[in-house]
Amino acid sequence: MKAQELREKNDEELHTELLELLREQFGLRMQRGAGQLARPDRFSKIRKDIARIRTIMNERAVAGE
Repeated sequence: MKAQELREKNDEELHTELLELLREQFGLRMQRGAGQLARPDRFSKIRKDIARIRTIMNERAVAGE
C-alpha cells in the first residue's frame, strides 16, 4: 500500500485499515508459533503498512492542533 493511497482515505477508513492489519499480523504470529506460516515475507509488509498508517494519522493529529 502506498502512502499516497492512504492519504486519500479519511480518518475512519484509516482506522479500519489499521485494525484489519493488526488482526492479520496477530494471525500470522499465531501461524508462526504453530509452525504453519506459509508466507514469512508478509510480516515485513504488514509492519511497514501499519507504520505508514500510524504516521499519516499522527501527521493529521499534529496538523489539526
